Amino acid sequence: MHAVDERIVARKPRSLTFAEAAAMPLTTITAWETLFEHFRLTTESTGALLVLGGAGGVGSMTIQLAKRLTGVTVLASASRPESTAWVRTLGADHVVDHRDLAAGTRVAAPGGIDFLLSPHTRGNIEVYAEIMRPFGHITAIDEPEGLELLPLKSKSVTWHWEFMFTRPLHQTPDMIEQKRLLERAAALVDDARIRTTLTTTHDDFSAAGIREAHRLVESGRMIGKVVVTR
Repeated sequence: MHAVDERIVARKPRSLTFAEAAAMPLTTITAWETLFEHFRLTTESTGALLVLGGAGGVGSMTIQLAKRLTGVTVLASASRPESTAWVRTLGADHVVDHRDLAAGTRVAAPGGIDFLLSPHTRGNIEVYAEIMRPFGHITAIDEPEGLELLPLKSKSVTWHWEFMFTRPLHQTPDMIEQKRLLERAAALVDDARIRTTLTTTHDDFSAAGIREAHRLVESGRMIGKVVVTR
């Protein structure tokens, strides 16, 4: 047993197994806070959203939430046939190859990108400066050392950081918002509007099993989420 603050948890979606549900909370919070708190998107929002690492855990949830709850056009980056197929099944309107973002986005979003989710920022600021529209928004979830954002200045691009532990870590007055968003996400799952991103399950709940799960994630080729079960 482990005590958890009730303001940062919510009920499990009734339609999911425990493993399927376990794949969701961290990536759902990250995606939700990015879309609806940093980007301030609504059902009326339009423009182009680029989700880098679209087949990853956060990317997979961001695509679904953006398609179900906003009016933006969703571009997702992927390079392999299996990851391309995955992001399309989640609802991505366009798939661009992350190895040549500039060329891909020029075709899919000739007017430029309004919103960008960046899980892999190192070495990409120059291309971001090229593909973003003036006054666009970027949210990063990684933490590269020595990050230089000056190339974004001429377009007045807003830079956001997303860290899903900020509310509990700093005991913010609005901690209950994480519970509320998880409750909304659970309802979306049970209404079959979004789905779990679980793709791989390991039933070896040991140090070796957890190391294997980490190996899959660290490979950079993981699609969706891996869950270790007991």
